[in-house]
Amino acid sequence: MEMSNLQDLLVDNLKDLYSAEQQLLKALPKVAKKVENEQLRSAIELHLKETQEQARRLEQIFQKFGEKPTGKKCKGMEGLIEENKELMSEDADPDVMDAGLIVGSQKIEHYEIAGYGSAVTFAKLLGDEESARLLAQTLDEEERTDKKLTEIAESSINLEAAEGAGGMEEEGEMRTRSSGRSRSSGGRGKSSSRRR
Repeated sequence: MEMSNLQDLLVDNLKDLYSAEQQLLKALPKVAKKVENEQLRSAIELHLKETQEQARRLEQIFQKFGEKPTGKKCKGMEGLIEENKELMSEDADPDVMDAGLIVGSQKIEHYEIAGYGSAVTFAKLLGDEESARLLAQTLDEEERTDKKLTEIAESSINLEAAEGAGGMEEEGEMRTRSSGRSRSSGGRGKSSSRRR
């Protein structure tokens, strides 16, 4: 595809996002089946429904442009999904698996947030308020999903994964050591570069 202006770049970016959404529609049900935590499973199932709507919004924009949404494979999403597939094939404690799948899911969300954020900006610059509004809806959903995943991880999953590995004692020791370093470096949260 020849890209000679911002509109061409926007269309190319939207094709990449559409391919990403199509890949997610196939991948998310497998992730939902693999997780043990009910709250996490519900969040993934909700995001699957949102992903279907996000793909429809993209189709609506392409129809307005007189373009087809197909013709591009999102290699970034392909790689992120492949990482999650590799993790799901591991023999892991269920809590550890859930923690790992949150990490993989948040990598996906951050990838989409970057893509949709740029698309909203391009649409606004081109004076296409309707497309910008539709894309901003999706961007908001991606950001909400990312925040929800963080809340789920922090409320239970990460702690359960740490306990399952006997890592709570180690984590407590690391936190104590880390806070000591923070204080010694002026409280800015950076560890000292000197060896102890």
